[in-house]
Formats: sequence, C-alpha cells, structure tokens
Amino acid sequence: MNKNLIAFVSFFFIVSAFGQTKELTLEDGVMQQYRAFRPDQVLGFQWVPESNNYLYFEELGRKLMLANPKDTKGTELVSLSEVNTALNSEFRSFWGVELKDASTLVFSDGAKYYDYNFTTKKGNLITTTPDGAAGQTLNPSKDLVAFTEANNLYFIGKNNSKVAVTAETNSGIVSGQTYARSEFGITQGIFWSPKSTYLAFYQKDETEVADYPLLDINETPGKLVNIKYPMIGQKSEKPRVGVYNLATKQTVFIRPKGAADAYLTNLSWTPDEQFVLIAEVNREQNDMSLHLYDAETGAFVRTLLNEKNDRWVEPEHPAFFPSATSNNFVWFSEKDGFQNLYYYSIEGKLIKQLTANQFVTKSILGANTKASEIYFEATGPDGMNTLAYKVTLKGKQTLLTKNNGTHTVMMNHDGTYFFDEYSNHTTPSKTLLVDAKSKETVLVESPNKYKDYKMGVSEIKTIKAADGTTDLVTRLIKPSNFDASKKYPVLVYVYGGPHAQLITNSYLDGASLWMYWMAEQGYLVFTVDNRGSGERGFAFESVIHGRLGVHEMDDQMKGVDYLKSLPYVDASRLAVHGWSFGGFMTTSLMLRKPGTFTTGVAGGPVTDWKYYEAMYGERYMDTPAENQKGFDEANTLNYVQNLEGKLLLIHGTADDVVVMQHNLALVKKFIEAEKQMDFFPYPMHKHNVGGKDRVHLMRKVLQYVMDNNK
Repeated sequence: MNKNLIAFVSFFFIVSAFGQTKELTLEDGVMQQYRAFRPDQVLGFQWVPESNNYLYFEELGRKLMLANPKDTKGTELVSLSEVNTALNSEFRSFWGVELKDASTLVFSDGAKYYDYNFTTKKGNLITTTPDGAAGQTLNPSKDLVAFTEANNLYFIGKNNSKVAVTAETNSGIVSGQTYARSEFGITQGIFWSPKSTYLAFYQKDETEVADYPLLDINETPGKLVNIKYPMIGQKSEKPRVGVYNLATKQTVFIRPKGAADAYLTNLSWTPDEQFVLIAEVNREQNDMSLHLYDAETGAFVRTLLNEKNDRWVEPEHPAFFPSATSNNFVWFSEKDGFQNLYYYSIEGKLIKQLTANQFVTKSILGANTKASEIYFEATGPDGMNTLAYKVTLKGKQTLLTKNNGTHTVMMNHDGTYFFDEYSNHTTPSKTLLVDAKSKETVLVESPNKYKDYKMGVSEIKTIKAADGTTDLVTRLIKPSNFDASKKYPVLVYVYGGPHAQLITNSYLDGASLWMYWMAEQGYLVFTVDNRGSGERGFAFESVIHGRLGVHEMDDQMKGVDYLKSLPYVDASRLAVHGWSFGGFMTTSLMLRKPGTFTTGVAGGPVTDWKYYEAMYGERYMDTPAENQKGFDEANTLNYVQNLEGKLLLIHGTADDVVVMQHNLALVKKFIEAEKQMDFFPYPMHKHNVGGKDRVHLMRKVLQYVMDNNK
C-alpha cells in the first residue's frame, strides 16, 4: 500500500478520534435521536396543486415559504402570526396544514377547521367538531368533516349542522372506526366519495366478542375497563360497509358474501362514484376476492379478481385509480412471490402486469395528470432500500432515485419534478429536487449531528440462513474504541416477526441510538433479520406459517454461530432482548435454546399464541383446532423447566395488544416449576412504554443485561 495513503488514513482516524469528545447519555440515546440529532431537512414540503411551485416551513414551522425548482431560495408567503391574527386562533406552527387549492390553506387544531387564503390574507372558520369527537376526516373539497362520537358516525354539514349517519344504541355496533384491529392495511374507518356524494364507512358488530378486563389504577378504588379482544379461534367481529347518500340521507349496507365474520377491507371508490371496491378475505385468510358494489343500492355487481394461497393472502392496499376519468385500476398482489402491480379494467380483465420485480413494491406515490405513468416505491433488488420508480401503463419501468438509500419522494402533478429526501449508510440526510432529465438540485445536505460524539460504527454483512441458501442481513455495532485484540460481550437485539425489517440502508442502518450508547459501555450490539421478517418477499416471510418461532430461532442461532466465529466476541457472554414478537423470540431463545444466552429481557411478549388476537394470529398459526401441534410447539409455557441464566419479563399493565395474561401465565408456570426469574410491570402503559418513562425502561433493560451477562 502507498505510504502516503497509509499516513493519510492514520491521520484521518486520529483526527476523527480526537474530534469525538462528547459522550452520549442514555437519555440522548432514547429521547434525542429524532430531536436534537434530527438531521437538517426541508420541513413541511408540499407541491402546490397543478403547478411547479412548492411550500415549505422555516423557523421551526412559524414561517411558510413559497419556492419553485427554478428559484429554490424561496420567499415568505405568510407568517404564523398573520394567520393567527386573521383567524383569531393560536396555532403554534404550520405543521399539519393542508392545501385546499393553489391559494388556500386548511388548518385544524383537532376540533376547529379553518381555511386561509394567502393571496387575500383572509380566513374563515369552516366548522367545529364537538368535544369527544374522534377520527375527524375531511372530504376531498375540504368543506365537510366526518367524525365519530362513541360508537356512532356523524358529519358537519355545509350549514354547520351536525348530521347523524348512524344512531346505534347498542354500544357493540361501532361505525366509522378502524376494525380488524388495524390489520390488512386498515388505517381509517371513514371514506368520502370523490365528489362527496356519498360517505362510506366500516361498521363492526362486536357484541359477541369477549370482553377483556384491564385495570385502571388511577381510580380509587381501581376501575375495571373492558375492551373487546377477539382471541384466536374465538368469536370475532362481524363487519359491514355502510354507504350513506348525502342527498337522500339513506344508508345501504354491504355484508360479506361469505361467512358473517369474514373480513371486509381495502375499500376504495371509483372516480365516477358509481362503485365501491371491497376486498373480502375469509376468516381463514387463505382466500381473497375483490368485489364491486353499486354505490347507490349496495348491490353486488361482480367479482373482479380472486386469489388463494395455502399459507395466507393478505391484501393491504386499496385499488388505485390512475385517471380521474376512468374506472380502470391498479391492484397490488404478491401472487408471483413479490408484491407487484397489476392493471385491471373495471370489468375484472387483467390489462397488463405492470411490474414483475423480484423485490417488494411498498406503496404507490401517485400518477401524472395524463395517467400515463404511475410512481411507486420499492425496496430494490437488495431488499434494504426504499427507492422510487415509475412505470407506464404498458409496463416500462424506470428507476427514478439514483442513489441507494431510504428515500421519501413526492412527485409534482405532471411528473416533471420530484422532491427527494434520503439517507443511507454514509449520508445523514440529503434533500433534492430532481427534474425529468435526472438533473439534481440540492436543497439541503445535513451535516453529521453525531460528529462530536464518541460513537462506534455499524457493520452490515450477510450470512446464510439455516436453510443453507438464503442470505440474511446482519448489523454489528462496535464501540468507538474498538480493539480487535479484546473480547467483547454481545447484546443481540431481536424482533424477527412479519412486516418488520430492522436493518435498512438508512443512516445508523435502522438502529436505535441507544444501541450506540450500549456499544460505548463496552458491548457489541448485533441484529439479524431472520426469515419470517418483512420486505424480502412471500417465500422469505411465509416460511413461518403454522410454526411460529421455529425457523426464526434457527436463523438467529446462525447469527450466534457467526458471532462465535469472530475472534473478538466473548461467546460466554451473550445476552438477548426484544419486544412484542421480539419478546416472544427472546423467551423462546432463552427456553428452547438454553445455555446460549446468559441473560434475556423480554418486553410485552407473546407467550402462548392462543391468547393473541385472531386477525394476526390466525393468519400465521391458524387456530388451535386446526393446528394444535403448532400451538403446543410455539408455547413458551411448555419449556420453563429449561431456563438457564437470568430472565427479566416486562409488561405494560394496560397493554391492549399483547395482553398481560401472556406474561402472567408464564410467570405462573415458572413458579410452578420452582424456577426463579424477574418480572417488572409498567403501570398504565400500553404495548409500548413511551414518553420520559421510556428512559426508565431502557435503563432497566440495559442495566439488567450489564449486571447479569457475566
């Protein structure tokens, strides 16, 4: 090697080492990753409709700026104080503002809705929703708002009157809210039609769903709070879709064509408002049909497509309509092994498979005004990125984002420009405007906010899965003073379940900042995304079906083998920590691979899948009646006698996702087996411990590891 190069590299590392003088605190690691250490970015970016102008914020959201690709310096459009004066309001920033049209903004404080014209500098109160309202949803023209109160659905009309869409006295019949516990991509329960002629909504009848008791200790005496919780194999919700006609004030209801507890999901409106498209999935989740219904009558029109799979079928995206003047639509499907895009006529004829990628399409970003191109984001071939592409309706695909990384992209109306903010392994954040010829204009390039701190490095590598052929991605975080001649203890951080990917091509590689703090305490922090986790295609994820934990643990053990092969790893000091599915993995590894880890900390773990919710659990495990062997195999309660080392179980006492029965049942089994372990509750916290208490949580977790991993 060139001596000058050696000298330069040595000088670079010496300067870098001396430049890192500050030390991260655990509080920094838990609370400041997206606050004090948030990279510099363009905030509040929005394209102005039907133009190349765009808006963004300055002064932490107190000043609204207007710019365009040919003049990116921007000019002040309006200040927050001007808006508050005009509206007699007290908004603290422009965060959450929406564009109603090219010159009108819509503001909301959660209850009141205002519009403000930045040309005339005048504004009005649109409407006010009552105290107790939830799920507020503006119509497309942003002059009506629908909302729920308790279990019923309402909207505020143009005369500012409150209109009841439903009037159910049975609290078990709930309208306008998400249902199926937000599985199948469900994020809302209210759906305005494009011209606001109709208001569609989910309705669930959960009168037969079991009540599950949670204790509110803030009351004296403690108060019992019941939630509806459909456990695997038990009575579940019965859905309907309501379609309310604003002119006739009549509602028609659409029921499943199959069993009453089948799932209705991925609701969408055709652009002409004539039809509603609804995906119906059977309770077993192995058969999905996309049905077309008449919006006026609620009558079934036809089945547009059907998919079956012995493992599962999981639609997560509503139909996308590229053109406002055509009912032809784009549908997501992973029937060929990866999530791809298919273009259908409204008669149900496949016009064209638009993409045939051997990687996952994540979402559609939009279409150009000519409806000739569709923009979407996907992982790219290595499965770790989020990249933007375009595809024509004839199937010609083009990569738009030229740099690997995790991109957030917003297209303008005609596809001539797009906004792109991205990070990757070496780039904290870079914000660009890109034109149709791929010419880039840099808006902001963030410095490394950690440059003055003692922080180690993250190494990304691949190992082979337990099947001997599949590549698994690993991340190993080392301390800043790493010395390859020393032996280091390791904390393995695990999730391992569906829909999650822990390692991404982003800054810090998807890691939480507390992991770098832990490395500075003299640890290596290791993660492997095993088979069963997300963003690698159907075969990679669905291998877990019916046997949750088995292949995941086999792959995690391959990660352990890799760690043991490293000369600087102390193989006698391995610890493991995870939350939720990662808590299930932690307890499973401690009990089914005894002696591998000295210490485990499992937060909010599933311990027996029969206690988990039907929607998620039955997709991956079926029911105990169908798969008792699989449930017994996965049940951590059956392995308590194998415990070696120290195990800490943690749970939020108000957890309504993984109910505390999981942990308490496991603790009971440990007691019966005369096995010592540790248990720590977080009173009144739900599935995730948030706020300042999260610092307490992570100190509890990491101190337990450091005290016992010896």
